Amino acid sequence: MKLTYNKAHVGDVLFVSLESAGSPSYTHHGDVTVIKEGEKIAGLNIFKASEKFDLEDGTINVTPTEAHLDKINEILKSLGEPEIDADLSPKFVVGHVEEKSQHPDADKLSVCKVDVGDETLNIVCGAPNVDAGQKVVVARVGAWMPDGLHIRPSKLRGVESSGMICSRKELNLEDDGVDGIYVLGDDYETGQPFEVK
Repeated sequence: MKLTYNKAHVGDVLFVSLESAGSPSYTHHGDVTVIKEGEKIAGLNIFKASEKFDLEDGTINVTPTEAHLDKINEILKSLGEPEIDADLSPKFVVGHVEEKSQHPDADKLSVCKVDVGDETLNIVCGAPNVDAGQKVVVARVGAWMPDGLHIRPSKLRGVESSGMICSRKELNLEDDGVDGIYVLGDDYETGQPFEVK
């Protein structure tokens, strides 16, 4: 679940993103717009959000909590809409590249085994600077990138990929001129959340 709040530029609206919607439908309930893909809720636009949630001006990307989820479900229930279940675990984490091998069917792709603390992920990466032994930022399945891309399990040229190893640009960080992924220092701990602004 991604929560976005930009009062200065958009107004007092909390945007709740749950799924990508290819053919969305919209149901308007006063201060709440429910966005669905088929019968499934894909997102919500909650107007007059500061009256319903404790939100700080200038935050933009709000870290979702159980309290947010409870309040959203309270709102949905009051509107006669189905409640949602959301995975609130951190979606951007520090990963350790344990292995890197050549993709069997693509010269410019690598297949990486990346430890993210609670599991090891198979991630296909096209960055020229990825290598075993690096600490990196991993967008796990379910992450919403700053540009709106929703990370899903995928298959690249026949190889399963569960997540993405990120560059500074993809994380909306200042460009450091490096062509490829953002390599972290060894002081980062594998599995720790990485805050994305």
